[in-house]
Amino acid sequence: MPYTEDRASWFEGQGLWQHIPERDWRDWTWQLKNRITTVAQLEQFMTLTADEKAGCAFANQKLALAITPYFFNLIDRHDPHCPIRKQVIPRSGEMVVSEEERLDSLGEDGHSPVPGLVHRYPDRVLFLVTDRCAAYCRYCTRSRLVSNAQDYNFHPEYEQGLRYIEAHPEVRDVLLSGGDPLLLSDKKLEHLLSRLRAIKHVEFIRIGSRIPVFLPQRITPELCEIFKKYGPIWMSIHLNHPKEATAELKAACERLSFAGVPLGNQSVLLAGVNDDAEVMQALVHRLLRMRVRPYYIYQMDLITGGAHFKVDVRKGVEIIRSLRGHTTGYAVPQYVIDAPGGGGKVPINPDYVEKITDDEVIFRNYEGQQFRYPLKSTPTQALVEGMGLNGAVESVMIT
Repeated sequence: MPYTEDRASWFEGQGLWQHIPERDWRDWTWQLKNRITTVAQLEQFMTLTADEKAGCAFANQKLALAITPYFFNLIDRHDPHCPIRKQVIPRSGEMVVSEEERLDSLGEDGHSPVPGLVHRYPDRVLFLVTDRCAAYCRYCTRSRLVSNAQDYNFHPEYEQGLRYIEAHPEVRDVLLSGGDPLLLSDKKLEHLLSRLRAIKHVEFIRIGSRIPVFLPQRITPELCEIFKKYGPIWMSIHLNHPKEATAELKAACERLSFAGVPLGNQSVLLAGVNDDAEVMQALVHRLLRMRVRPYYIYQMDLITGGAHFKVDVRKGVEIIRSLRGHTTGYAVPQYVIDAPGGGGKVPINPDYVEKITDDEVIFRNYEGQQFRYPLKSTPTQALVEGMGLNGAVESVMIT
């Protein structure tokens, strides 16, 4: 069935938790304390499929189960194909490991000079500051260490990481990630940001977070003041489907924007979630309405037990083709594959260029029409005809 979007509808409310005082519902610490973390809790609210029951039995050996009450409300409990449900409730596919899959699919450990720091690109580092999240995405790239379900024994080393950055003047860009950095207390987060701002060669500080999506209550006025103080702090959030764009998230994004935080979005292309041109167009349009620039669509990394989420790359290319020219350029993200083993992000685009010679570029536009752009100039007499008798360009009086 084609996806249809109610443009005026932005989910809001307490859903299954109507009995909770609003003050508690809006408290991010209450949301964390009341997460759904067991099969028994899930089955209080919904009937699990056989596929989900098998996945849940295995889940805590791979990646912990955790869903905030706020985000659980977005699940269609009567639809086993619900795109929100697929992202956070385990399925049996997680138990199937394919030959090409790896625990550390991006080779981060091999680019880690000190624990918790990845230095893959020349001028920037990835700083993993926690192994915890508000909720756990079943396709998580770092499922080997996030939640420590696999006993990977990851422990963030703030001081070692900060000292490494201080000692490497080529590092101008630091991305805080994890786990989710916004799960840190205001005090810890301010300490990290203040230390980074004190390093003169660090020009660019970014945070990668799904907290606004799982837990918009965390975006408090106090947190926003920290971002103002140490800004600009750039942030990439993570929506995969338009149903995740709620009134609460929209308000959280506005608070961040008014605090001077530029926002981008990173989606992962997931089978049965967003591998559809109409769904993706609805998502990117909602993002812009929330002051969020669509930034990346990732081809899913080759994590263990992730094959049931994998989408054919050709489908991803067609989704980009369906956006380019059919909506504003601001709404078109870059489709990338993060090269397996640590090669970095590689853009994957539709082929518009047909031929490049010394004389011209031959290409097609978004409608498939062919055009030529000359690379060599051929002089004409047009300018001479516009000259006066003495060869000088005649002046024009503008009144």
